[in-house]
Amino acid sequence: MARTIDLELTRAEVEVRELEARLRVVPMNDNQLSEALRTALAAKKDRLEKLRAIHAAGTKPRPQRPAAVNPDGDGSELSRKIPVHGGHRTPLKRTIPQRTSAPTTTGKSKTRK
Repeated sequence: MARTIDLELTRAEVEVRELEARLRVVPMNDNQLSEALRTALAAKKDRLEKLRAIHAAGTKPRPQRPAAVNPDGDGSELSRKIPVHGGHRTPLKRTIPQRTSAPTTTGKSKTRK
């Protein structure tokens, strides 16, 4: 259920941004299009506010986990283990096919006579 609300909320935000962008590029003399876009934008913003309220009501604050205490007693938090992908990775080496150093000549000359 939460994923559906998140997806719907994201789509509504995108639609509002698209309408705002479309409204910015409306020709000056096209009052009918401008008015229609403003009406649609107001409706989309209203829907977005309702979705945000539903989303906020659906999310519950998570309880705080107690902080880990060092066995040494100094009170500092335990260092987290760095994941394998988290550190610096050496770049992958690309294998480039190497040409032979001196091409063999079979009696043919490249110069024309």
